[in-house]
Amino acid sequence: MLDARSTKNACGKRNPTMRMHLWFETEEGVLFGLGRLQLLKCVEEHGSLKAAAEALGMSYRGAWGKIKTTEELIGRKLIERASNRRAGYHLTAFGKSIAKCYDQWYREVEAFALSKSQEFLPFSLDRYK
Repeated sequence: MLDARSTKNACGKRNPTMRMHLWFETEEGVLFGLGRLQLLKCVEEHGSLKAAAEALGMSYRGAWGKIKTTEELIGRKLIERASNRRAGYHLTAFGKSIAKCYDQWYREVEAFALSKSQEFLPFSLDRYK
């Protein structure tokens, strides 16, 4: 059997990478997923929705639409303007909370899936970085 902790298999080739895409949706659209998480993290990092959108290679309008859709579906604000209009945006307490909780949930689901792969698959997988 292959060493599940290794990044190379017995033939010296890299193990396949496990990738998962988990999101929540309603009939009205995507509620939350990895894309929303990345967007919120970038808003927090850059202090700007425009800069966050640019960093992720998306339009400002697309980023704004994703944030607004989630806010409308959840009924709570994810981001808010800083007190100084020029300071851009920052996450609300709820935005920080949902980002943190989703990130933790995703990591735990991913770890579980990776551990179960050792039970069911005849090869080892690497986690996506």
